[in-house]
Amino acid sequence: MAMNLPSSRGKGRRAPMADINVTPLVDVMLVLLIIFMVTAPLLTAGVPVNLPDSRAKPLDQEQEPVSVAIDDAGRLFVGEEEVTDETLPDMLAQIAASGEDGQPPQVLLRADRGLDYGRVMRVMGELNRAGLNRVALVTGVGEGE
Repeated sequence: MAMNLPSSRGKGRRAPMADINVTPLVDVMLVLLIIFMVTAPLLTAGVPVNLPDSRAKPLDQEQEPVSVAIDDAGRLFVGEEEVTDETLPDMLAQIAASGEDGQPPQVLLRADRGLDYGRVMRVMGELNRAGLNRVALVTGVGEGE
């Protein structure tokens, strides 16, 4: 029976160890993972800063969003102007063409909660067909039944 015993040849010289102890490496990596998981959310939060005044003119902002509203009677309004179902596609095409830099403006769609779901979907379909794809549905904040 042969056993792998330290040989008496070269007393004091050892053969190099060929395997790596992975346990300390795993411990360090887990600690780093925990540190990054804790600090990552802190990196996205902004710090309140009181900015100084400047004489530079403000940058051009995006154009104002277009407001489309449907009241409880089903009447349709683009901005403050009442629109019929027949004239809606033409008006939406004009709005889509008036976008800056080839981007159509954002549309804020407000609809009464008592309306038929199909009525709202028809208006959204017309918006999509006109190329107005940036539609935000406006809801009441804190209003509950």
